[in-house]
Amino acid sequence: MKRKNMAILFGGCSPEYGVSLQSAHSVIQQIDTDKFRPILIGISSKGNWYRFDGDPEKIASDTWCNPSDCLPAAISPDREAHILLVFHPGEVEKLPIDAAFPVLHGKNGEDGTVQGLFEMAGIPLVGCGTLASSLCMDKDRAHKLAHAAGVRVPASFTLRKQTDTGIASAQAERLGYPLFVKPVRAGSSFGITKVADRQALPAAVKLAFEYDDEVIIEEAVSGFEVGCAVMGNEELTVGEVDEIELSGGFFNFTEKYTLKTSAIHVPARIPKEKAEEIKQTARTIYRALGCRGFARVDLFLNGDGEIIFNEVNTIPGFTSHSRYPTMMKAAGISFEQVVSRVIDLAVDG
Repeated sequence: MKRKNMAILFGGCSPEYGVSLQSAHSVIQQIDTDKFRPILIGISSKGNWYRFDGDPEKIASDTWCNPSDCLPAAISPDREAHILLVFHPGEVEKLPIDAAFPVLHGKNGEDGTVQGLFEMAGIPLVGCGTLASSLCMDKDRAHKLAHAAGVRVPASFTLRKQTDTGIASAQAERLGYPLFVKPVRAGSSFGITKVADRQALPAAVKLAFEYDDEVIIEEAVSGFEVGCAVMGNEELTVGEVDEIELSGGFFNFTEKYTLKTSAIHVPARIPKEKAEEIKQTARTIYRALGCRGFARVDLFLNGDGEIIFNEVNTIPGFTSHSRYPTMMKAAGISFEQVVSRVIDLAVDG
């Protein structure tokens, strides 16, 4: 059987550049090389595209971007070509691409931008397409669609930079403290602040605006966060529900990647019936937002046992210890099987 050329994208012009390197390194280690030939495409933190042909360990150590291992590259937009253009001195190499796996997190990777490039080029894409990626990155619009599908969402309002500060303060008072201030479009908890009182609100809003031109202010939901790993196009597979145990604060960037004072329990320490209800809610949200391939659906379970939508990560962390592979492993699906299945979903439709 002829191996298919699988473009794996890593890095990216995003605050989550470093997280992408670790996820992509893990995917490269787990890919079935009997079926797929990895074509590694590195995107620098400045947004430069390269064909990387060096040791994958250099990706994990962030030493990949060097003249010995890299050549400038670009995806051809020609829908009949399906090629990566690699720019050698004096010539252009044309590498056929059968499908693309963007292992990119946050802006310029998980938000529909890269997905649009590959859809325009007619190259099959691993994971969610342009529209679903864009919607899931947008917390406000994702909440509106989930609510329309019958899922409870946190009470919230949005701000733009020109919004009168007095109006924002009054709306926050009606919402009640504590509350969360978030960029509408950002990942890995960048720019998010839990605000305990009105005095802290202006600084939190200013920080959120550093990451996006629109800010969402949400009620703080009591209880704890749970997650669902969902995989599939029409027929969906859902991993075991996980539970985030916090000692205080919220699941910010540091806690997500160090678990300094928090813990993740898989399966969640909840009744089986409630876990099944959470899984069904995750399926509803996944379909309502048009997701394909794979995504992690994050929700809250409050003190009354109500399930409340938080967000969808269309390219969640993909290391062996990340939440998505761990939830699938608890359901009997290995990391290697996950990688193969999500690629097959793209290649075979």
